[in-house]
Amino acid sequence: MVFRERDALYLLSALLEQVPGMRSYTVARVWGIPIRVNTSLLVFLPILAWLIGAGGQIELYAGLIEALTGVGFDVPALRAAPTPWIIGVAAAVGLFVGVTLHELGHSWVALRYGLEIESITLWILGGIASLTSVPREWNREFWIAIAGPVVSVLVAAASYAALLVVPPGLQVLRFVLGWLAIVNVMLAGFNLLPAFPMDGGRILRALLARSRPYAMATRTAARVGVVFAFLFGLLGVLSFNLILILLAWFLYSAATTESRTVLTDELLQGLSVGDIMTSDPRTVSADTTVGAFVDRLLRDRQTVYPVTDTSGEPVGVVTIEDLRDVPTSERETTRIEAVMGEPFRVAAAADAFETLSLLRGSGARAALVEDDGVVTGVLSDADFAHVLTIQRGFRTSVSG
Repeated sequence: MVFRERDALYLLSALLEQVPGMRSYTVARVWGIPIRVNTSLLVFLPILAWLIGAGGQIELYAGLIEALTGVGFDVPALRAAPTPWIIGVAAAVGLFVGVTLHELGHSWVALRYGLEIESITLWILGGIASLTSVPREWNREFWIAIAGPVVSVLVAAASYAALLVVPPGLQVLRFVLGWLAIVNVMLAGFNLLPAFPMDGGRILRALLARSRPYAMATRTAARVGVVFAFLFGLLGVLSFNLILILLAWFLYSAATTESRTVLTDELLQGLSVGDIMTSDPRTVSADTTVGAFVDRLLRDRQTVYPVTDTSGEPVGVVTIEDLRDVPTSERETTRIEAVMGEPFRVAAAADAFETLSLLRGSGARAALVEDDGVVTGVLSDADFAHVLTIQRGFRTSVSG
């Protein structure tokens, strides 16, 4: 699957990084793109290897491969220890090599369009190619999205071709190649399901965007994605399959989040930071006590304040949220400088939506807005919420 920086999948992958023990490590670079492995994959690989080598999997795939090639296997020999583990490990690693190639397929086409790829991350549900931006031209998104499944089919074809020339005596190698040929076809087919934001869902959005606005196409594709999420969730519960349940959560969260993100982008289209900021805000001195500041909040009805030093120079930003952790008994002795946030600065001419993405990515609650190096306002979530409410109301009234 493929996505744009700071959209739904970016936010979800960032959330994954916040789970204790869930970290991603760069293991290689291809075309300058970092290939990262998340610890969830490292935990899952041994389980996957066991699943491939255990139970009736060997008999099932041996029969399928024999049907494809006309050459059978000595199944008892394949099941004799430690052969199942060798098969399982080789097949599991081979699968994620195929997943990496799948993501590189997305990346190669994106590079051809002049787009930048931030990284490729492999995790328990497959791979994520993180692009700095996804073009809104339907044909470009279509070719970027479909490139991954095409590469998976090519990997399957290469595995099958190798299977045909490997001597029958190399049974483990033949089994692994045949398994990879079958599974990569299945991987391509699964990714082509119109379950946004998977590849098929992005292809669906691209095709819808040929004849309707991008935001409308996204909402439609997202609704289809939510339907698939519920179906996967139901199937996962009925079959006690944790992976399907996790996939359902992932699809639902990603589809709904991206739909909101694209709508926000559309509503903020053409607006700059200067258009939505709070201009000429009241300031608070860094040496003011929290107790005195709380009294000011009630009078001023302002929730975000630039913090200034003795010379009047802005040195930080303080919000209501910054005060919540200060015990009531300590408000009269705690100064604002002890609770204020670092001064995140943005230009008044900066794009509003891109700035919103930066604020969310940095974790900053508010920013100082500068024009030619002079602070002219502050920007917070409240400013974005206000303008989005107006934009939604205006568009609703117009469409009504």
